[in-house]
Amino acid sequence: MCTRGHVVARPLMPSVADLIVEGLRRAGIPRLYVMGRDGAPVQLLQAARDQGLGVVVCERETAAVVMAAVSGELAGRPGAVAVRSGPQVAASVPGLAHAMCDRAPVILLSARDSREQPDASEKPDPGARVAAEDAARLAAVVKASVTLAADSASHWLAHAAQLALKEPRGPVHLDVPTDILSESTLPLAANPRPGVPPAPDVELLDRAAAMIRAARRPIVVAGLERRAPDTAWLRAFCEAVPAPTLATAKGKGALPDPHPLAMGLLTGGVRDEPLMRRADLVIAFGVDAAEIGPRPWRYTAPVLRLARCPLVELRASTVGGVPPALEVIGDLATILEELAPRVVGGDARADWDVAEIDRLRRERHTALEVATAGLAPHRVIQLAREITPAGTIASIDPGRHRAPALAHWHAVEPGECLVSNGLGFEGFAVPAAIAAQSAHPDRRVLCFTGIRGLLLAAPDLAIAADLGLPITIVAFRDDVGPGGSGVDVRGLSLALGLAAEAVEDEAGFVRAFARASAVPGPCLIDSRVDAAGYRDD
Repeated sequence: MCTRGHVVARPLMPSVADLIVEGLRRAGIPRLYVMGRDGAPVQLLQAARDQGLGVVVCERETAAVVMAAVSGELAGRPGAVAVRSGPQVAASVPGLAHAMCDRAPVILLSARDSREQPDASEKPDPGARVAAEDAARLAAVVKASVTLAADSASHWLAHAAQLALKEPRGPVHLDVPTDILSESTLPLAANPRPGVPPAPDVELLDRAAAMIRAARRPIVVAGLERRAPDTAWLRAFCEAVPAPTLATAKGKGALPDPHPLAMGLLTGGVRDEPLMRRADLVIAFGVDAAEIGPRPWRYTAPVLRLARCPLVELRASTVGGVPPALEVIGDLATILEELAPRVVGGDARADWDVAEIDRLRRERHTALEVATAGLAPHRVIQLAREITPAGTIASIDPGRHRAPALAHWHAVEPGECLVSNGLGFEGFAVPAAIAAQSAHPDRRVLCFTGIRGLLLAAPDLAIAADLGLPITIVAFRDDVGPGGSGVDVRGLSLALGLAAEAVEDEAGFVRAFARASAVPGPCLIDSRVDAAGYRDD
């Protein structure tokens, strides 16, 4: 085009790779976790560099998905991970199962390279066959599988982000044919956020308020659907009723642990009985059916479920095997705001005895404090909590240390205690800590793991060292199988570039922790605890 003798260049349209990265950034995603150095096509990596999207290369597919899942949990936006089609997609299944169980929003980009496709003579559309094989592998662990098209890349990125955040949150698979990445295409303005949820039903709110007013000893159980904006409303609600509060592992921090009404963790075991059997109404606040453990729900009090997602959409009909007497669905903060004038004052009958609540609270808190000759597991957690500042984040692996860690790591906000919803997901804590430290570089991050979890996450330790993340990893040496006592933790740490030292008593732990705080990168404390300090009930 010429204008008065000047040539005006038409702006070049962006490529599909550019729009993918732009779509991730529009969704609020700060970094892309990539499986291996060839886990993402060069066009996508170049677009990420050009647009300032961070890229973290991982050696384990599971770890990459966990990092994306934890990023999504903490930010309230999807996390993103890139893998290659075929074997890497298959290897991602355990991590995606974790994300699905934890209701973590994740977008899995699987690059389908044409060089990996079968010869066209074998099938009319070999690319479609590869995409179908990946979708079949992932069918049980993702909410949907979508194939990206060149002429609608912006739309499908926004659709994937919306679907990942739609309740119940979870992972979404985006199939990316590599042969379209360099094509120029038209950008579209697409909204990556899901729509505003409908207002809660007024009649159901009235019935819920009547149940709460009629209860003499209501109790709240807070679950994983709670969000940071809900916490102020929940605290005001619990204080106004009043109602002592338990939390699921994923709901920890919904009510600050130091609060006099915070009764600790819902364990599903004998420690719950003195409190739960006194209750005449259980208010399940954002509790997902997947959070209640395999132990039978032995309590007779009716369940009032306040939630973002109906049980039927969770493919469930009960909470702990008990159908709720009433279910109110909507934004949790809005539900509590609407319940407040219906519940506070008037004919409310709640009359929990303050002294009784305090006694039950102290008994529950000290239940896992077992005196030992050596370093007690619960003292490791208590000392770490006492030393670290407010806002410190802890990630916790499965193992015998999990129960005392959940009991004694006091969280005052959601997201300060990261734990997998499943009891058997070892190797979770280290990648979770990496994601947390990357998301919050100004906050302290700790990782509590056993020796098995540490060994599984050895490749992830190298990532923490390469990135210089100041994570303190506390390994409980008791948590090993036969011959595990011979694991050379110090040698492993030095080989991976981590500072490390072993401790056997409280004074040694305090000194080691102080030295770890001064190390610019990750540091490992090999805590040789006395296994007699664990309770198995």
